[in-house]
Amino acid sequence: MTDSNRLVSKIVINGTLETIWRELTKSDEPQAAVFNAWLHTQALVPGASLQMRTGDGRNVLVIGKVVEFEPPHRFVHTFRFTQYDDPECTVTYQLKQLDHGVEVSLIVDNLPLGSRTAKDMQGGSTMILNTLKAVVETGRPTLGTRIMYALFSKLGFMLPKRTRAEHWPL
Repeated sequence: MTDSNRLVSKIVINGTLETIWRELTKSDEPQAAVFNAWLHTQALVPGASLQMRTGDGRNVLVIGKVVEFEPPHRFVHTFRFTQYDDPECTVTYQLKQLDHGVEVSLIVDNLPLGSRTAKDMQGGSTMILNTLKAVVETGRPTLGTRIMYALFSKLGFMLPKRTRAEHWPL
């Protein structure tokens, strides 16, 4: 990340647009690429609210609203971590078919510089794309990521009370 409030991460994945799109937008099972969180929304249409919740549904990690939804190429939504008081930013997933795979761009705009959100998004963006690549190309996250997710599921009780789902109605 530079001194701007924009973060751009890219990766090329050996998979189909449709498979990658599903991994990024599915709401019927955990999103292995996105920290094994569940996407909750009324609909993936502009203006609809969305949340990323823990596997047990007890905590809401991220809230936002769908800005654009153009399957299977572009998904834009606002984004705010519920555990921080940082302002929201905008997350864009862009998929582009190449001769040798699909280029996936994860772009974060209006990133609040110097914030905890900015710090988390810097590392998180790379991890999301690398895990997405592993899931699409091998069928599952790497062993290290699977171990981390298992720990997450056992340590949910340590999340701040402010992230509890009852504080964040959809």
